[in-house]
Amino acid sequence: MDRFTLTREDTVLLIIDIQERLVPVMKYKDQVIRNTQILISGAKEMQIPVLATEQYPKGLGRTVADLLELIDEEQIFSKNSFTAYTAEIKEALEKLGKRKVLVTGMETHVCVFQTVRDLLQDGYQVFAVQDALASRSKENYRNGLEQMASMGAIITNTETAVFDLLKVSGTPEFKVMSKLIK
Repeated sequence: MDRFTLTREDTVLLIIDIQERLVPVMKYKDQVIRNTQILISGAKEMQIPVLATEQYPKGLGRTVADLLELIDEEQIFSKNSFTAYTAEIKEALEKLGKRKVLVTGMETHVCVFQTVRDLLQDGYQVFAVQDALASRSKENYRNGLEQMASMGAIITNTETAVFDLLKVSGTPEFKVMSKLIK
């Protein structure tokens, strides 16, 4: 059951390409940004590292402002490849020593799919947060999720991930997170 369990000690949050010029054409963009904000806040509250990527920021812009203000600039990596599992991300993950990667981002069937595939191939346990992922079309979104699940990624959602990381109610972290999720 370890494969289906998130733990604070072994989890990192990876945000893929939620950028200024990409977001406007995405279905459910507001939900994705809101749920990613919740996940970043939860990660910070529970001392879980947060990494982010930006696909060709010169053309697609930076990470959207609502998220950019929550992420440490040193933890944002620029890329040109579709996969976010670049040499820099690989090195950052190795330094952190964590084997469970919680993934949000855009687009589900391109950059997120390729990243998840590469992480799984390298032995990571991947949790794709379906309500914090987006594509331009519902069909491509669904196809990306189906492919990731077929490869062995766990398809989860924001609330399930947050409460799995929390484990119990009544803690200071629970109080902060329950307000955000309402």
